[in-house]
Amino acid sequence: MPHKILIIDDDTMVSTSLELLLKRAGYGVKSVSRPAEALPAIAEQRPSLVLLDMNFTIDTSGKDGMALLKRILGKHPNLPVIQMTGWATVQLAVEGMKAGARDFIAKPWDNRELLNAVAIQVDKFPVWHDFLGADAGAGKVSDSNTPFAGIIGESAALTSVLEQAKRVAPTHASVLITGESGTGKELVAEAIHLASQRAGKPFVAVNLGGVPKGLFESELFGHKAGAFTDARTDRQGRFELAEGGTLFLDEIGDLDLAAQVKLLRVLQERQYERLGESKARKTDVRILSATSRDLQSMVAAGTFREDLLYRINLIHLHLPPLRERPDDILPLAEHFLAGAKKRYERPQLELGREAKSWLRRQAFPGNIRQLQNLVERTAILAPATVVQVEDIDKGQSMASDKAFAPGGMTLEEMEIKMIKAALGRHGGEIAATARELGLTRAALYRRIEKHGIG
Repeated sequence: MPHKILIIDDDTMVSTSLELLLKRAGYGVKSVSRPAEALPAIAEQRPSLVLLDMNFTIDTSGKDGMALLKRILGKHPNLPVIQMTGWATVQLAVEGMKAGARDFIAKPWDNRELLNAVAIQVDKFPVWHDFLGADAGAGKVSDSNTPFAGIIGESAALTSVLEQAKRVAPTHASVLITGESGTGKELVAEAIHLASQRAGKPFVAVNLGGVPKGLFESELFGHKAGAFTDARTDRQGRFELAEGGTLFLDEIGDLDLAAQVKLLRVLQERQYERLGESKARKTDVRILSATSRDLQSMVAAGTFREDLLYRINLIHLHLPPLRERPDDILPLAEHFLAGAKKRYERPQLELGREAKSWLRRQAFPGNIRQLQNLVERTAILAPATVVQVEDIDKGQSMASDKAFAPGGMTLEEMEIKMIKAALGRHGGEIAATARELGLTRAALYRRIEKHGIG
């Protein structure tokens, strides 16, 4: 399945040139010309990368592109976005990188440099259906021909849950997936969708914990232009985007009671109204939900509606934490290491015997996400080809355990340390450092300037 790339640029000549270049390189490509088309196109196409022009008006400051960048990353925080503009400035590049863009390319571009930048980013984002943002955890099960082949795990604790998921997937039943943060809830939800009769339709995910109270109806049901202040254009809600497919409601336990009532009404009546519209719209979506909270206790405490719980909880799947499935730690670690070896061009890297034994004994309170981050950092910092326990300790000291403790290291601090360490290993040589970190030279220069690294 080829990687898909979405181009957002109002210059048709630029879009056409990029499409030809990227298609020759083997990518699937889609172009849109207006910012309003961006989010619907992402929901429909599920790209592995977005090439985003930063100017859509006569104003060449990049403000319109920056606003769109923030909207895209607000909905899809892990989706790689590369900025592009013919009015390139270091300030604009730095602002974009701070906002979450992965790279910056000036127009006119160098074909080789652009393809290299694209390859680096899509290599970190394998394909949409294997990448599931905050609950990412990839791998395999014994049946490699099913959508569940993207889930690593041979322990009885996990395989029993996956067998239940496989049985319920072909139905239209609502499913509630519970488990601690980082256990792979969205990964399982995506696999259920891909194994269902709705697989050819959209899979739309929304983190309800990140939706402000005042925007709940707009986010879920959409709005008409003028429905409220700043509603300048019509907006599709998540139910509309997921029509015919699956709507994944992550962190549903974070909804307040007022929002629960509104959601329950839609699930009961199978219809909703856009804000500012009086016409009811019918909806045909399958609801998959997830939470790390104990909803039964919340019902008893009066903070979660019992009738809503019955609506979303026809089938309940509970994903066990990693500490309860130690047999899966090494297969997961080996999988993450394989990806890191390719990204950081360290093909000889392998886990030593003591390192394997040490990993298997850890509790990993952050579950799969913590393990993945630890392996990534260790792959960058390990000085030799065989990873030892002390190499993993270095990875931990940089962020692993601290990331789950108050006062831990920030992502920016971690990035600075990683860049300084890599520069030190390569005697300050930019090209070698960039290759190790999986960056282009230009991207590394920008990070050095951004952080003031001497």
